[in-house]
Amino acid sequence: MGLWRCLLLLPLLAPARRAQQQHFMEYVERRLTLLEERISQWHDQSSRYSTELRDFKNQVLGMLEAAEKEREAMRTEAESAAVRVERLEREVDYLETQNPAPPCVEVDETLMEKQVATAKQRKNEKYTKLTDCSDTIASVRAMKILKRFGSSSGLWTKDAVGSSEKIYVFDGTANDTVYVFPRMREFTLFSATRKAARIKLPYPWVGTGHLVYDGHLYYIRQQGPSFQVIKFNLANKTVVDSSVFPAEEQIPVFGLSPFTYIEVAADEEGLWAVYATKEDEKNLCLAKLDPGSLDIEQMWDTPCPRENAEGAFVVCGALHVVYNTRLPSRSRVQCVFDVSGTLAPEDAALVYFPKRYGSHASLKYSPRERQLYAWDDGYQIIYRMEMKKKTEV
Repeated sequence: MGLWRCLLLLPLLAPARRAQQQHFMEYVERRLTLLEERISQWHDQSSRYSTELRDFKNQVLGMLEAAEKEREAMRTEAESAAVRVERLEREVDYLETQNPAPPCVEVDETLMEKQVATAKQRKNEKYTKLTDCSDTIASVRAMKILKRFGSSSGLWTKDAVGSSEKIYVFDGTANDTVYVFPRMREFTLFSATRKAARIKLPYPWVGTGHLVYDGHLYYIRQQGPSFQVIKFNLANKTVVDSSVFPAEEQIPVFGLSPFTYIEVAADEEGLWAVYATKEDEKNLCLAKLDPGSLDIEQMWDTPCPRENAEGAFVVCGALHVVYNTRLPSRSRVQCVFDVSGTLAPEDAALVYFPKRYGSHASLKYSPRERQLYAWDDGYQIIYRMEMKKKTEV
């Protein structure tokens, strides 16, 4: 009986099962449709976000490019401003040299004749020493090559008697701008002149015979056939004094340095000038200068020849003349003239310099350091010297 009941119920249960399966399939289809819609929305949003990100990237790149152009424009403007500031500084320096106005440096023929006459009266007189310095050079103890700066001819030096550590550089044999470095370290390390201060002189210099002495620059100016010693105050940038050098028909003082007509030198005794004239064109002349008034205190004819001379300096009142050859070899001190007569020329030591690149364009003696500042074919060199008493040589 139970089996027959089951068989009779089967036809009745089949439609219910089919309806249930139909509902389940519809449910699955609705879920899949909903999932597809969400995937489509996600895809649309992702595409929109990707487009916005790409637009933002392009916008940032454009802004960076514009910023780079603005930076380059600002750099160009800054460089232009630096050039204008530098030009303005030079103009201000020039105006400072004009206020107060520099003293008259025109050639006064009457005054010049009087100076020449006075100098000739004291020519070759015995010199009374101002100090007890009695040293002379025995040898070159050491040499140090600092760097190569500027042209083949020039001058570099410190203040000969002051305590300043500043380095003054005169590039070339005819210019009007002096470079100033605060210390030796800066001069050695810096390769560009823009790192140095500049002093614009009111008149251009000639040659390499200039000198920094006690806060003043003594430099040579050529005006027609005559030469003037200009005293320039380095603190306030003004011309303190000037004087026409009382020597007639001057010629280049050194045979191997035809650009120098007067060599201003300093030693323990004070200020000196080395020069040459056509009156005795074979030998050098020496004069003692008054640092204050630029007057010639005394003059001497020396036995030191001009031929093959490349430079000179004074140590303890004795002129030391450095010689070379037309084809540069070893420079040497071959003539010494002592104005006090303590040291005879034949008793002086023959001092040789180490062979370098060419011949010296300038040699500046520092009395407080007992060394020479040399310019050799564009190289800046320091010579440290061994000293002896004149009576021991």
